[in-house]
Amino acid sequence: MTQSLDSFKCRKTLKVGAKSYVYFSLPQAEKNGLKGISKLPYSMRVLLENLLRHEDGQTVTKNDIKAVVAWAKTRTSDREIAFRPARVLMQDLTGVPAVVDLAAMRDAMRNLGGDPEKINPLTEVDLVIDHSVMVDNFGRADSFKKNVAVEYQRNGERYRFLRWGQQAFANFRVVPPGTGICHQVNLEYLAETVWTRKAKNPGTKKTEEFAFPDTVVGTDSHTTMINGLSVLGWGVGGIEAEAAMLGQPISMLIPEIVGFKLTGKLRAGVTATDLVLTVTQMLRKKGVVGKFVEFFGPGLDAMTLEDRATIGNMAPEYGATCGFFPIDGETVRYLKNTARKAPRVALVEKYAKAQGLWRSSKAPDPVFTDTLELDMAAVEPSMAGPKRPQDRVPLSGIANNFAEHMLNTWKKEDDAYRRVAMEGSRETLGHGNVVIAAITSCTNTSNPSVMIGAGLVAQKAVALGLKVKPWVKTSLAPGSQVVTDYLAKAGLTKSLDKLGFTLAGYGCTTCIGNSGPLPDPVAKAVTEADLVAAAVISGNRNFEGRVHPQVRANYLASPMLVVAYALAGSVTFDLTKDPLGY
Repeated sequence: MTQSLDSFKCRKTLKVGAKSYVYFSLPQAEKNGLKGISKLPYSMRVLLENLLRHEDGQTVTKNDIKAVVAWAKTRTSDREIAFRPARVLMQDLTGVPAVVDLAAMRDAMRNLGGDPEKINPLTEVDLVIDHSVMVDNFGRADSFKKNVAVEYQRNGERYRFLRWGQQAFANFRVVPPGTGICHQVNLEYLAETVWTRKAKNPGTKKTEEFAFPDTVVGTDSHTTMINGLSVLGWGVGGIEAEAAMLGQPISMLIPEIVGFKLTGKLRAGVTATDLVLTVTQMLRKKGVVGKFVEFFGPGLDAMTLEDRATIGNMAPEYGATCGFFPIDGETVRYLKNTARKAPRVALVEKYAKAQGLWRSSKAPDPVFTDTLELDMAAVEPSMAGPKRPQDRVPLSGIANNFAEHMLNTWKKEDDAYRRVAMEGSRETLGHGNVVIAAITSCTNTSNPSVMIGAGLVAQKAVALGLKVKPWVKTSLAPGSQVVTDYLAKAGLTKSLDKLGFTLAGYGCTTCIGNSGPLPDPVAKAVTEADLVAAAVISGNRNFEGRVHPQVRANYLASPMLVVAYALAGSVTFDLTKDPLGY
């Protein structure tokens, strides 16, 4: 950590329990000339603290710091600043090149006669192996075991290389396959909300421990999920991530920040998925590309952190750099419930309150570039599709939505009701039949309310003797092992298993196209008859061809609706009117 010039004399000490931390006080900086800090959005205050802490007169100047505070008047800026994240998050597909480059630098150092052990990441790096698992096997008790075996067979050399990297480099950790998706592992284990780092004071030669906001950049666009835990973070390209890993700043314009006011509460029967699809539609219409979004308003008082993470996760879908939630009592509750150490939880609360980073219902609203508002009581059950995540459709309109696309997009009006035989089966397949029903992706699997909900739908269906249609490929790929743990403890695993939603793997599967092959009779019927097959997934991306090359109509939905449509077997079915069985 560089020694700050501290032009605004805001370096202070914060005592928490028996420990003392050095920090750069925003309220003190405001007293010493930076008037207006208390009006800034919370995410902007995090950026400002970053600049105060790294002021070196070159990459960060006194005028850069003043420009951030001046933003409160203009609410826009064309000034470029240097942002240094606390850490870097990588997934395996994009993380391997970074480790290769580190290894190449060690070789070069050795060839030059230097010490290769000196080549290490300067910023903490976590690499989570989560993007390589595929749903080759599904619907059986041993699906997870078989998929993991295939994954290791396909990627063994790469995994051995990453394991070497973990042992060879300092500041570099690898989370092994079969553990969880990087965003949920980040949420449940890695993030701290307030980060600490030890550094030697050049003047006194003593080691000091600094406290500052936890910030992160990641090589996956959905790194934004962590903003639900009040950690400012977003996805970047591989070169930017490597630069941050090596201690270099990320250049960025001082962002415009759109405030999203939430009021009211969700009605019974309306889920976090319905909320996030509504938010996505509203923000896409507003236009927030390249901007920060920060959520505020009385609606946050009763919103769980899991719901916040669900909204933060889909920032790439609504186009924003990130969707930020400030620190409050709910943040502290989540940190406690996920077994963060008590001293760290105490530090988070005391630091946030000392810094003016603590949100309370009594605090005045910050100033924003622009605002919009949503009464959550107005949100209705919804899905999104069949091609774009922002194309929200009320649940009652899904059948008509598909029919319109059959007519206007796929030009299938003449044979909309045609059905064809499947080889080796008495069943027939037609347009709109759901061939993939997947509970997958980081968007929903961070959220116990919708996962437990899916289990309850399955439990009721099994009790009534309902079965999934035989042409549906079902899968359950949760974001972490925590999910399967609480489903088992709630007594819901057996019902999900009976409907074919057996564990397929932990990680990013269907949402990135790792949905695996369709069963041969289904694949053959779809291809030969040129059918517009459908997928219903609890993911965040549904572009045509992304989920599966043979599936053209893809709908995003809550895990509960994934189960329901697996039972219905077709998106031409109106779940609000048509019975699933008798």
